Amino acid sequence: MRNTIYTLLLLFLFSGFNAQEYSKLISEANQLYESKDYKMSADLYNQAFKIESENPSHLYNGACSSSLAGNTKQAFKWLNLSIEKGWTNLKHLNSDTDLENLHSKKEWGKTIEKLEKKIAAIEANYDKPLQAELLAILDEDQKYRVQMSETQKKFGPNSKEINDLWKITNQKDSINLIKVKKILDEKGWVGKDKVGAQANSALFLVIQHSDLETQKKYLPMMKEAVTKGNASPGSLALLIDRIEIREGRKQIYGSQIGINQSNNTYYILPLTDPDNVDKRRTEVGLDPISNYVKNWNLVWDVEKYKRELPELEKLNK
Repeated sequence: MRNTIYTLLLLFLFSGFNAQEYSKLISEANQLYESKDYKMSADLYNQAFKIESENPSHLYNGACSSSLAGNTKQAFKWLNLSIEKGWTNLKHLNSDTDLENLHSKKEWGKTIEKLEKKIAAIEANYDKPLQAELLAILDEDQKYRVQMSETQKKFGPNSKEINDLWKITNQKDSINLIKVKKILDEKGWVGKDKVGAQANSALFLVIQHSDLETQKKYLPMMKEAVTKGNASPGSLALLIDRIEIREGRKQIYGSQIGINQSNNTYYILPLTDPDNVDKRRTEVGLDPISNYVKNWNLVWDVEKYKRELPELEKLNK
Protein backbone atom coordinates (compact mmCIF):
# COMPACT_ATOMS: atom_id res chain seq x y z
CA MET A 1 0.00 0.00 0.00
CA ARG A 2 1.33 3.39 -0.97
CA ASN A 3 2.33 5.80 1.76
CA THR A 4 -0.13 8.70 1.89
CA ILE A 5 -0.25 9.64 5.59
CA TYR A 6 3.04 11.46 5.99
CA THR A 7 3.66 12.59 2.45
CA LEU A 8 6.63 14.90 2.06
CA LEU A 9 5.46 18.03 0.27
CA LEU A 10 8.12 19.66 -1.93
CA LEU A 11 8.22 23.09 -3.51
CA PHE A 12 8.68 22.39 -7.21
CA LEU A 13 10.92 24.82 -9.05
CA PHE A 14 10.49 23.70 -12.67
CA SER A 15 8.48 25.67 -15.22
CA GLY A 16 4.75 26.22 -14.87
CA PHE A 17 3.93 24.24 -18.00
CA ASN A 18 6.02 21.25 -16.95
CA ALA A 19 4.64 21.43 -13.41
CA GLN A 20 1.06 21.25 -14.71
CA GLU A 21 1.89 18.32 -16.99
CA TYR A 22 3.74 16.55 -14.17
CA SER A 23 0.78 16.96 -11.78
CA LYS A 24 -1.63 15.70 -14.44
CA LEU A 25 0.47 12.58 -15.07
CA ILE A 26 0.87 11.88 -11.35
CA SER A 27 -2.88 12.28 -10.77
CA GLU A 28 -3.71 9.91 -13.66
CA ALA A 29 -1.12 7.40 -12.44
CA ASN A 30 -2.73 7.49 -8.99
CA GLN A 31 -6.17 6.86 -10.47
CA LEU A 32 -4.90 3.91 -12.52
CA TYR A 33 -3.27 2.47 -9.38
CA GLU A 34 -6.61 2.72 -7.56
CA SER A 35 -8.34 0.92 -10.44
CA LYS A 36 -5.60 -1.77 -10.31
CA ASP A 37 -4.23 -1.03 -13.80
CA TYR A 38 -0.68 -1.18 -12.46
CA LYS A 39 1.16 -1.43 -15.79
CA MET A 40 -0.45 1.71 -17.21
CA SER A 41 -0.01 3.44 -13.86
CA ALA A 42 3.72 2.68 -13.95
CA ASP A 43 3.92 3.91 -17.55
CA LEU A 44 2.45 7.27 -16.55
CA TYR A 45 4.78 7.53 -13.56
CA ASN A 46 7.64 6.93 -15.99
CA GLN A 47 6.45 9.80 -18.18
CA ALA A 48 6.16 12.06 -15.12
CA PHE A 49 9.64 11.19 -13.87
CA LYS A 50 11.12 12.20 -17.22
CA ILE A 51 9.89 15.70 -16.35
CA GLU A 52 10.78 15.66 -12.66
CA SER A 53 12.04 13.01 -10.22
CA GLU A 54 12.48 14.82 -6.91
CA ASN A 55 9.36 13.96 -4.90
CA PRO A 56 10.19 10.91 -2.73
CA SER A 57 6.56 9.94 -2.15
CA HIS A 58 5.74 9.99 -5.86
CA LEU A 59 8.84 7.90 -6.58
CA TYR A 60 7.85 5.43 -3.87
CA ASN A 61 4.31 5.18 -5.27
CA GLY A 62 5.75 4.60 -8.73
CA ALA A 63 7.84 1.76 -7.30
CA CYS A 64 4.66 0.22 -5.86
CA SER A 65 2.89 0.30 -9.23
CA SER A 66 5.95 -1.15 -10.96
CA SER A 67 6.25 -3.92 -8.40
CA LEU A 68 2.60 -4.87 -8.80
CA ALA A 69 3.02 -4.76 -12.59
CA GLY A 70 5.90 -7.23 -12.30
CA ASN A 71 8.63 -4.81 -13.39
CA THR A 72 10.96 -5.37 -10.44
CA LYS A 73 13.97 -3.68 -12.07
CA GLN A 74 12.08 -0.41 -12.45
CA ALA A 75 10.56 -0.79 -8.99
CA PHE A 76 14.01 -1.02 -7.37
CA LYS A 77 15.25 1.92 -9.45
CA TRP A 78 12.46 4.21 -8.22
CA LEU A 79 12.49 2.82 -4.68
CA ASN A 80 16.20 3.53 -4.29
CA LEU A 81 15.79 6.97 -5.86
CA SER A 82 12.97 7.75 -3.41
CA ILE A 83 15.34 6.91 -0.54
CA GLU A 84 18.02 9.17 -2.02
CA LYS A 85 15.48 11.99 -2.26
CA GLY A 86 14.39 11.68 1.36
CA TRP A 87 11.91 8.82 1.80
CA THR A 88 12.68 7.23 5.22
CA ASN A 89 9.64 5.27 6.44
CA LEU A 90 11.34 1.92 7.10
CA LYS A 91 8.38 0.47 9.01
CA HIS A 92 6.04 1.13 6.09
CA LEU A 93 8.57 -0.24 3.60
CA ASN A 94 8.88 -3.54 5.46
CA SER A 95 5.11 -4.02 5.81
CA ASP A 96 3.99 -2.80 2.37
CA THR A 97 2.31 -5.69 0.53
CA ASP A 98 2.66 -3.79 -2.78
CA LEU A 99 6.38 -4.55 -2.65
CA GLU A 100 6.16 -8.27 -1.88
CA ASN A 101 7.36 -9.09 -5.41
CA LEU A 102 10.69 -7.54 -4.47
CA HIS A 103 11.33 -9.48 -1.25
CA SER A 104 12.85 -12.54 -2.95
CA LYS A 105 15.35 -10.47 -4.95
CA LYS A 106 18.91 -9.96 -3.70
CA GLU A 107 18.49 -6.21 -4.20
CA TRP A 108 15.85 -6.14 -1.45
CA GLY A 109 18.33 -6.74 1.36
CA LYS A 110 20.68 -4.11 -0.09
CA THR A 111 17.82 -1.59 -0.26
CA ILE A 112 16.80 -2.22 3.35
CA GLU A 113 20.42 -1.93 4.49
CA LYS A 114 20.83 1.30 2.54
CA LEU A 115 17.76 2.82 4.21
CA GLU A 116 18.77 1.62 7.67
CA LYS A 117 22.20 3.27 7.31
CA LYS A 118 20.63 6.48 6.08
CA ILE A 119 18.17 6.55 8.99
CA ALA A 120 20.95 5.87 11.50
CA ALA A 121 23.00 8.75 10.11
CA ILE A 122 20.02 11.11 10.16
CA GLU A 123 18.83 10.13 13.63
CA ALA A 124 22.29 10.53 15.16
CA ASN A 125 21.50 14.24 15.46
CA TYR A 126 17.91 13.85 16.65
CA ASP A 127 16.59 15.26 19.90
CA LYS A 128 15.21 11.88 20.98
CA PRO A 129 13.18 13.06 24.02
CA LEU A 130 11.56 15.83 21.99
CA GLN A 131 10.87 13.43 19.12
CA ALA A 132 9.16 11.01 21.50
CA GLU A 133 7.07 13.82 23.00
CA LEU A 134 5.96 15.06 19.58
CA LEU A 135 5.13 11.54 18.34
CA ALA A 136 2.94 11.04 21.42
CA ILE A 137 1.23 14.37 20.69
CA LEU A 138 0.74 13.32 17.06
CA ASP A 139 -0.89 10.07 18.16
CA GLU A 140 -3.29 11.92 20.46
CA ASP A 141 -4.12 14.44 17.74
CA GLN A 142 -5.02 11.76 15.20
CA LYS A 143 -6.37 8.92 17.34
CA TYR A 144 -10.01 10.00 17.50
CA ARG A 145 -10.08 11.93 14.24
CA VAL A 146 -9.38 8.76 12.26
CA GLN A 147 -12.49 7.23 13.83
CA MET A 148 -14.76 10.06 12.76
CA SER A 149 -15.21 9.20 9.09
CA GLU A 150 -16.59 5.71 9.73
CA THR A 151 -18.55 6.88 12.77
CA GLN A 152 -20.15 9.66 10.74
CA LYS A 153 -21.05 7.26 7.93
CA LYS A 154 -22.62 4.88 10.41
CA PHE A 155 -24.41 7.28 12.76
CA GLY A 156 -24.54 10.64 10.93
CA PRO A 157 -22.74 13.98 11.41
CA ASN A 158 -25.00 15.16 14.25
CA SER A 159 -25.15 11.87 16.15
CA LYS A 160 -24.34 11.35 19.83
CA GLU A 161 -21.44 9.14 18.79
CA ILE A 162 -19.85 11.93 16.72
CA ASN A 163 -20.47 14.50 19.44
CA ASP A 164 -18.81 12.21 22.00
CA LEU A 165 -15.78 11.82 19.74
CA TRP A 166 -15.53 15.58 19.35
CA LYS A 167 -15.68 16.11 23.11
CA ILE A 168 -12.74 13.77 23.63
CA THR A 169 -10.86 15.27 20.66
CA ASN A 170 -11.33 18.82 21.93
CA GLN A 171 -10.03 17.82 25.37
CA LYS A 172 -6.94 16.23 23.82
CA ASP A 173 -6.43 19.27 21.57
CA SER A 174 -6.39 21.60 24.57
CA ILE A 175 -3.72 19.54 26.31
CA ASN A 176 -1.67 19.14 23.12
CA LEU A 177 -1.81 22.87 22.40
CA ILE A 178 -0.29 23.72 25.79
CA LYS A 179 2.59 21.34 25.07
CA VAL A 180 3.17 22.53 21.50
CA LYS A 181 3.04 26.23 22.37
CA LYS A 182 5.70 25.61 25.00
CA ILE A 183 7.91 23.86 22.43
CA LEU A 184 7.41 26.59 19.82
CA ASP A 185 8.03 29.42 22.29
CA GLU A 186 11.18 27.81 23.68
CA LYS A 187 12.69 26.01 20.66
CA GLY A 188 11.00 27.52 17.61
CA TRP A 189 9.56 25.44 14.76
CA VAL A 190 11.77 22.38 15.17
CA GLY A 191 12.61 20.83 11.79
CA LYS A 192 12.52 17.22 10.64
CA ASP A 193 16.33 17.22 10.78
CA LYS A 194 16.02 17.33 14.58
CA VAL A 195 12.93 15.20 15.23
CA GLY A 196 12.00 13.45 11.97
CA ALA A 197 9.20 14.19 9.51
CA GLN A 198 6.40 12.56 11.51
CA ALA A 199 7.23 14.33 14.77
CA ASN A 200 7.71 17.61 12.88
CA SER A 201 4.21 17.29 11.39
CA ALA A 202 2.72 17.28 14.91
CA LEU A 203 3.56 20.98 15.28
CA PHE A 204 1.49 21.90 12.24
CA LEU A 205 -1.43 19.61 13.04
CA VAL A 206 -1.86 20.93 16.58
CA ILE A 207 -1.75 24.56 15.40
CA GLN A 208 -4.08 23.72 12.50
CA HIS A 209 -6.59 22.36 15.02
CA SER A 210 -6.30 25.31 17.39
CA ASP A 211 -8.27 28.56 17.72
CA LEU A 212 -7.94 31.40 15.23
CA GLU A 213 -5.85 33.70 17.42
CA THR A 214 -3.31 30.95 18.04
CA GLN A 215 -3.13 30.17 14.32
CA LYS A 216 -2.51 33.84 13.51
CA LYS A 217 0.13 34.09 16.23
CA TYR A 218 2.23 31.21 14.90
CA LEU A 219 1.61 31.78 11.17
CA PRO A 220 4.70 34.04 10.78
CA MET A 221 6.82 31.48 12.61
CA MET A 222 5.64 28.72 10.27
CA LYS A 223 6.28 30.89 7.21
CA GLU A 224 9.85 31.43 8.37
CA ALA A 225 10.20 27.70 9.08
CA VAL A 226 9.17 26.90 5.49
CA THR A 227 11.91 29.16 4.13
CA LYS A 228 14.43 27.26 6.26
CA GLY A 229 13.10 23.82 5.31
CA ASN A 230 11.75 23.20 8.80
CA ALA A 231 8.09 23.02 7.77
CA SER A 232 6.16 21.84 4.73
CA PRO A 233 4.96 24.46 2.20
CA GLY A 234 1.88 22.31 1.62
CA SER A 235 1.04 22.33 5.31
CA LEU A 236 1.51 26.09 5.41
CA ALA A 237 -0.98 26.38 2.53
CA LEU A 238 -3.56 24.47 4.58
CA LEU A 239 -3.05 26.75 7.58
CA ILE A 240 -3.38 29.85 5.39
CA ASP A 241 -6.62 28.49 3.92
CA ARG A 242 -8.09 27.84 7.34
CA ILE A 243 -7.26 31.34 8.56
CA GLU A 244 -8.70 32.91 5.39
CA ILE A 245 -11.98 31.03 5.80
CA ARG A 246 -12.22 31.78 9.52
CA GLU A 247 -11.75 35.48 8.87
CA GLY A 248 -14.50 35.53 6.26
CA ARG A 249 -12.35 35.54 3.14
CA LYS A 250 -12.06 33.01 0.32
CA GLN A 251 -9.46 30.28 0.63
CA ILE A 252 -6.53 30.12 -1.78
CA TYR A 253 -5.64 26.44 -2.21
CA GLY A 254 -9.02 24.72 -1.91
CA SER A 255 -8.07 22.63 1.11
CA GLN A 256 -11.05 23.46 3.32
CA ILE A 257 -14.23 21.43 2.95
CA GLY A 258 -17.61 22.33 4.44
CA ILE A 259 -20.79 20.38 5.07
CA ASN A 260 -24.23 21.62 4.13
CA GLN A 261 -26.27 20.99 7.26
CA SER A 262 -29.54 21.04 5.32
CA ASN A 263 -28.71 17.90 3.34
CA ASN A 264 -25.45 16.63 4.94
CA THR A 265 -23.46 17.01 1.70
CA TYR A 266 -19.86 18.17 1.43
CA TYR A 267 -18.70 21.14 -0.63
CA ILE A 268 -15.50 23.08 -1.25
CA LEU A 269 -15.60 26.22 0.86
CA PRO A 270 -15.42 29.53 -1.06
CA LEU A 271 -12.29 29.60 -3.20
CA THR A 272 -10.62 32.52 -4.95
CA ASP A 273 -9.75 32.23 -8.65
CA PRO A 274 -10.90 28.59 -9.11
CA ASP A 275 -9.47 28.45 -12.65
CA ASN A 276 -5.90 28.61 -11.36
CA VAL A 277 -6.20 26.64 -8.13
CA ASP A 278 -4.11 23.72 -9.43
CA LYS A 279 -1.31 26.09 -10.42
CA ARG A 280 -1.21 27.40 -6.86
CA ARG A 281 -1.45 23.90 -5.40
CA THR A 282 1.43 22.69 -7.58
CA GLU A 283 3.61 25.56 -6.40
CA VAL A 284 3.39 24.26 -2.81
CA GLY A 285 3.58 20.56 -3.67
CA LEU A 286 -0.12 19.70 -3.29
CA ASP A 287 -1.89 17.24 -5.59
CA PRO A 288 -4.50 18.53 -8.08
CA ILE A 289 -7.77 19.53 -6.44
CA SER A 290 -9.68 16.93 -8.50
CA ASN A 291 -7.71 14.20 -6.75
CA TYR A 292 -7.89 15.84 -3.31
CA VAL A 293 -11.69 16.23 -3.18
CA LYS A 294 -12.25 12.55 -3.91
CA ASN A 295 -11.66 12.04 -0.19
CA TRP A 296 -15.16 13.49 0.26
CA ASN A 297 -16.63 11.79 -2.82
CA LEU A 298 -16.67 15.13 -4.65
CA VAL A 299 -16.01 15.67 -8.34
CA TRP A 300 -14.16 18.85 -9.32
CA ASP A 301 -15.91 20.72 -12.14
CA VAL A 302 -14.51 24.26 -12.25
CA GLU A 303 -17.30 25.74 -14.38
CA LYS A 304 -19.99 24.21 -12.17
CA TYR A 305 -18.16 25.42 -9.07
CA LYS A 306 -17.99 28.99 -10.38
CA ARG A 307 -21.75 28.94 -11.06
CA GLU A 308 -22.45 27.66 -7.55
CA LEU A 309 -19.96 29.92 -5.77
CA PRO A 310 -22.45 32.70 -4.84
CA GLU A 311 -24.65 30.15 -3.08
CA LEU A 312 -21.66 28.54 -1.39
CA GLU A 313 -20.63 31.94 -0.04
CA LYS A 314 -24.07 32.32 1.51
CA LEU A 315 -23.74 28.91 3.15
CA ASN A 316 -20.47 30.00 4.76
CA LYS A 317 -21.80 33.19 6.32
